[in-house]
Amino acid sequence: MAGNGTCLRSLKFTLKLPTFLRSSLLPPLRHQRKPFTTTPQLATDAFTHALHSNKQWASTTAKEKPSLFPQLAKGQSPSILWIGCSDSRVPETTILGLSPGDVFVHRNIANILPPTDLSSQSVIFYAVAALKVSHIVVCGHTSCGGCAAALGNKKLGVIDTWLSPLRRLRGELSKGWDEEGLGEGERAARLVEANVREGVRTVRENGEVVKGMRERGVEVHGVVFDVGTGELRELDCGEGEEVGKSREGAFGLE
Repeated sequence: MAGNGTCLRSLKFTLKLPTFLRSSLLPPLRHQRKPFTTTPQLATDAFTHALHSNKQWASTTAKEKPSLFPQLAKGQSPSILWIGCSDSRVPETTILGLSPGDVFVHRNIANILPPTDLSSQSVIFYAVAALKVSHIVVCGHTSCGGCAAALGNKKLGVIDTWLSPLRRLRGELSKGWDEEGLGEGERAARLVEANVREGVRTVRENGEVVKGMRERGVEVHGVVFDVGTGELRELDCGEGEEVGKSREGAFGLE
């Protein structure tokens, strides 16, 4: 999903001459009805530009990969479920270097995964039970606005309810951060990682995922995307055997 670019906006170019040339070559501004400007014909709004770019992309892709679109029209069989942030800088298929049809996607603000969220839980269920994905990736990213908001105390509105799991994590971890003497940037980075690990835990406690891990070896990964470098870093989300057994007993459904 979650893309992740710069949009072409309407542009206006104004011819500017040095003062000594402007005074000798151009009449006084009070005699001009309109400023001397030119607008390129290709300049347009972002959505129109996007539609134009889509046609170019579809044409180029069809030539480079002639079997891709006919194959996609028959159905999908992705190997990866990606759960990430809605942030436009983190377009999953692009940063993974993959193609349409390779990644099933769920994205929301700050990649928060409450176990009671029917949207994300439904996506997880369908990805594992119907699409039979082999890998589930929970991805956070640097410079996350949701985490920054959760580290502050400003009332934002309806999104405050959504960010409450992040604030809970902040409350649980802040004492340790204080003891370490962490600065604002370091706290934000730690909260991003903690949120990813919490998401991994929630995914692993999904009944269909428990079954998939047991029967097919489904793997759940936690990663952080660095928007400043374009690179992914996998977090250590390993767990002991006893944790797995305990989860199987509590969340394994038949």
